[in-house]
Formats: sequence, C-alpha cells, structure tokens
Amino acid sequence: MRPVFEETRPLASVDDMRRQIRQKSKLKGRQADDSAIEQVQALIGKGPYRRDLLIEYLHALNDTYLGIKNVHMVAVAKLMRLPMAEVYEVASFYHHFDILRDGDTPSAITIRVCGGLSCNLKGAQDLLHKLPAMLGQTDARVVHVPCVGRCEQAPVAVVYQNPIVFATTDAVLQAVASQALEHPLANSPSDASFEPGDLAQQSVVTDNTTAGVSPDYVGFDAYCAGGGYALAASLEHASVASVEACIKAMEDSGLRGLGGAGFPAGRKWRIVRDQPAPKLMAVNIDEGEPGTFKDRTYLERDPHRFLEGMLVAAKVVGVSACYIYLRDEYHGARALLDIELAKLKANPPCALPLIELRRGAGAYICGEESAMIESIEGKRGEPRMRPPYIAEVGLFGRPTLEHNFETLYWVRDIVQRGSQWFSSFGLNGRTGLRSFSVSGRVKNPGVKLAPAGITVRQLINDYCGGMEEGHALYAYLPGGASGGILPERLADLPLDFDTLQAHGCFIGSAAVIVLGDQDRARDAASNMMAFFEHESCGQCTPCRVGTAKAATLMTAKVWDNNTLNDLNQVMVDASICGLGQAAPNPVRCVQQYFSQEVA
Repeated sequence: MRPVFEETRPLASVDDMRRQIRQKSKLKGRQADDSAIEQVQALIGKGPYRRDLLIEYLHALNDTYLGIKNVHMVAVAKLMRLPMAEVYEVASFYHHFDILRDGDTPSAITIRVCGGLSCNLKGAQDLLHKLPAMLGQTDARVVHVPCVGRCEQAPVAVVYQNPIVFATTDAVLQAVASQALEHPLANSPSDASFEPGDLAQQSVVTDNTTAGVSPDYVGFDAYCAGGGYALAASLEHASVASVEACIKAMEDSGLRGLGGAGFPAGRKWRIVRDQPAPKLMAVNIDEGEPGTFKDRTYLERDPHRFLEGMLVAAKVVGVSACYIYLRDEYHGARALLDIELAKLKANPPCALPLIELRRGAGAYICGEESAMIESIEGKRGEPRMRPPYIAEVGLFGRPTLEHNFETLYWVRDIVQRGSQWFSSFGLNGRTGLRSFSVSGRVKNPGVKLAPAGITVRQLINDYCGGMEEGHALYAYLPGGASGGILPERLADLPLDFDTLQAHGCFIGSAAVIVLGDQDRARDAASNMMAFFEHESCGQCTPCRVGTAKAATLMTAKVWDNNTLNDLNQVMVDASICGLGQAAPNPVRCVQQYFSQEVA
C-alpha cells in the first residue's frame, strides 16, 4: 500500500516567528534609563569603575538626591556590570542609605535624634516626642537613631549633617529655620598645639560646653613644626636594627589594641611583618560602640599624630596600601581628614603608601574587623568565618594589619618617649594608659586619660568632679553596650583588660556610662538589647532571632528568666561574631546584680 501523508500546516507564519524572536531578544527586568546613567556619571565619572568603591558611589547618590532611587541603582549596576540584586543588597544593608521607591519624594531635611543610653539619660526621648509636632508643615522628618558618638554632649540631634549638642527643641528648630545643615568646618591655627602625652592622668577636654563640635586642631604645618613626621622620615631607609627597635618598643610598652579586643600591638606587627607581600593595612575608626567617643576626640584635635603612627606601622611591617574606615556620623572629622591628607600627599615627609579614606554608612557591625574589610571591599558588612585570620588573608585576599585609631595614635609617643613612659603608668597592678569615654550621671563627662587599673569610683571622683547633682552612684557600664552592667558595690574593681571577666563584664573600648540612683539597670539593658537587635547584620540566626526575641521578652514587668537564659546561651555558643556573643552580657548582669528590678 502507498503511504498516506496528512496535509502539512505551519504552526506560525514567518512574521509571527520574527515577532517571537524579537520579543525573546529583549532583556528582562529593569533597564537602565539614559538620563539616569547621565546623572550617575555626572557624580562618579565615566569609569573605569572599581567594585570596591560601590559604597562611595552610593554615598554620592544619597547625598545629592537625599536618597537612592531605583533608576539610579539600575544605572550603577549597568555601569559597573553588576547584577541589580547585588547593588540593591549592598544599599539596603546600611542604615544611612535611604532607598526611594518609584514615586517617593524624600524629606528635605532629616533630623536624627540619638537614642543611645547617654542621650536618653539626658532627655533625648523628650526631643523625639516633641519635635515632629513642633516642626509642623516643615518638610523635615525626625528619626530615632543609635548612638552618634557624642555622648559627652548629650542629648544630641543631628540636623542633616550638623550635630546639635546639648540639644533643645529650640536649638533644633533654629538650625532647621536657618538651614544650618552642614558640620561647621574646623580651624587649624598656625600656633596650634596638642600634646596628648602631657595630658596623662587628666581630662583631655576640660570644657565640653565651649568646645562645640569643631574645635581648633593641629594642622600639617603646625604638626611638622613641632617635630611631627620626624620618626616616620627616619624609617625611610632604616636598618633592620632600627625597625626591630620600633617593634621592641611597642612590645615592651604593653600597648594592646584599644578598639576593644586588646590584642598586643607589637605582636600583631611581628605576625604581619612575617607574611608575604603585598601587605595592606585597615584602620578602624568606625567607633560605633555606644558610649565611645575617644577616637573622635583625639582625631578632631590632632589628626597627624594618628597619621604618623599609621605610616610608622606601615614602614615597619612593610605595608603598601592603607585604608582608613571612618564612621559616617563623623562628618566634621571626614572633612578635616580630606584636607589634611591632601596636604600630606602634596608635601610628603617620606615615601607614602597608597592611602584611601573610606566612609562607613551606618552599620555597627562594621566595627568588627572582618565586617569592616568586607565594607571596604564595597560589600555588605557581614563578618567572615575564621580561620583564615585577616593577618594572613584579609583585605582583597592579602595579609592585612588591622588597627584601631587610638592604638596607632600612641605609636609616636611610645617610640620617641620610650616604652617605659607608657608602661610606667598604672594602678592596682595594671600597666599603661587608657582613654576612658565617660558619660551619664557625672558632672564633667568626657575623655579621661587615666592609668589602667583605675576604679570607676576614682574615675568619677578624681576626673569627673563627682556625680551629677541629685544623683548617687547606682550602677555603671564599664565597656559600652556589650561590656555588661555592674552595681555600685563593685565600683572599686580595677578597670582594664582581663579584670572584669570574672564578674560577667569586660572593658572593651573603655566606654564608661554611669547610672544614678534614679535610673534602672533594666532600662539600660533594654536599651542595649534594642540596639543589638537593630544592628545585627542578620547573617546568623542565633543573633538575628535571639536579639529580637530577647528585646521583646525584656519589656515584660517580670522577666521570663528561663527563656532568656536559653536565648543567651544559644547566642553565646552559636553566633559567629562578637555582636551576638556579647549581646547577652547586659541581660545576665541585670539577672545577677539587679534581680529585684525584674522579679
């Protein structure tokens, strides 16, 4: 039989198939708008674009447009050849980036009222409640924010980038009305002088009320005239013996990392020096621990002493590039550093490594060294798992020397005055100097350069003029939010590394917040847990969920201690970084020392 063929019929016409091909060839998702690309390029240039500068690019957009529009994020993604999701996940991670949806109109002025414990003790909540109504129809918004690092000038409200210290509603309204939105630029008189070593066992700033927000500082010329950069220049072609002498001075001084971890500085130099080149340095000036403001206090007055310490460390260790990470709240310090770094680079006293100043974007977690490194690389500030440690595999995958600002600040004095100068200070069997950031219920808050091992009772009476009128010492936080809370009966413990752990606390960055007998420790603990909940990076479940659950449980009049104990243990055991591991400290201290408040 002959086969029977059915009639062949086309599934689609030629025109239909061409139309389908054209439709498939079109890109899916949001497409970059030409005008948006032009706007972005006007701010960040026409390339080439560096992946590690993504956060800087986002800052440029946020400052210009008072937020980051979707169309601009799409344009950034296209220009940098990144997935849109990657740009968005970085922008949404940091608190200071306001993401604007299509059609959103940003407020003309943002007023940030500090909700840190020290500011709350001085009436910040009253400001927060009154200001919205008093602003009326003004195109301004009021937001509650974590500690802004001016605890000695509490309460503080920041009108866009202008900090209003000892803030009142009238002062804030006046700043809004006069459009005083920028941090006032500081002056650097030719005869300026600041010798921190001469302030040992004294208050670094004696009058907070007149110091304002932009004190005079020692600029490049004045610093050089006073012998500045002589030490760094002497190491230009230094012998092995001279380099070894610097490391030995650091080791013999007993100087430990003053950001909170307390790792011996000289030992860190030696470890990184032995690593293969190229080696990098990351400097931590994020200073986000509530109650801490020592780094800002020194930086605002004497920036080049820190920069020289950084150069000395770079030359001794063999560092080829230095990255300075400064918290975003310090707008005045950033402007100052921009000016003084330009002067240093224009007239270098010695060969300089690459030096870049990076701007944080509002993330406490970036005070953790590996999270800071992720942020410098232009990513979400999420802590890394260790090992490897950053001394071996750090910034951009290279061996990295990481230091806190204040650690480097003392390098010149220790090397030039001799290690014995630093180690000769100390009380109660401890050695060295500590810069205590003291705030709360004391007459004269501020940075106190006191011997390590001093007690909080001595600190209050001898350095702070005693307690504030009408208040008696009730409790104190020896190390900011994560350092725990101790009662008055333990006010004679030596304050230093390794002296408070037996009591469930640690000194950390030496941020001492003093509570009076009209305050409650449970309120302080709740304030701190709310802070940890807000600042958790969310990467690990124990911290992300634990801080939120604990903050809710702590609002009850009577605490559910069994559940809180379970949460505390899981956070300590399973969190991958210090934030989650230290978050339970204030809770445990209230349970141990102030149980009457939560029973």
